Amino acid sequence: MSPEVKVLRATAAETSVVANMMQLYIHDFSEFWFDQPQGDVEANGLYALPDNLQSYWDDPDLVALLVKLTGTIVGFALINVHAHSGRPVDWNMGEFFILRKYRRAGIGTAAAQAIFADFPGRWETAVARRNVGAQIFWQRLAEDYGAFEGLDLRTTEWNGPIFRFTVAPAKGPSS
Repeated sequence: MSPEVKVLRATAAETSVVANMMQLYIHDFSEFWFDQPQGDVEANGLYALPDNLQSYWDDPDLVALLVKLTGTIVGFALINVHAHSGRPVDWNMGEFFILRKYRRAGIGTAAAQAIFADFPGRWETAVARRNVGAQIFWQRLAEDYGAFEGLDLRTTEWNGPIFRFTVAPAKGPSS
């Protein structure tokens, strides 16, 4: 039996929880920036957080989520309406993070599927070119929703694959 994965909206009181986990996310992601200026810690030993992080609690088009496994926080997701492709989209997976301890155990898949179920519509997820593991993960998930469109951008704004797919609203019980 697989453990219970829940995805819940992060409350304003949990802003610091997401910010703290963002430190771990940036640390993991920094391995892809070995030849770039970003990814270094500041003088205080912490990574600079995105300037728009607070807007996930202020803007109704942005959603901050916490991923929990039997009550323990194991990750987060930030979803928005930004389309790297420039095409119409209902939702974009802006950031998605699962603690290393819980990876490759189906937790990320269960969390992503729960997010898609709660936010049906046209999705887009853009993956950094160097993040090959995430490319495999997101393509597999996109394929699970039937026909998907895979794009590959190399622009000043984005460099990497983009997966576009549609998640249908859950059907209620038959009458």
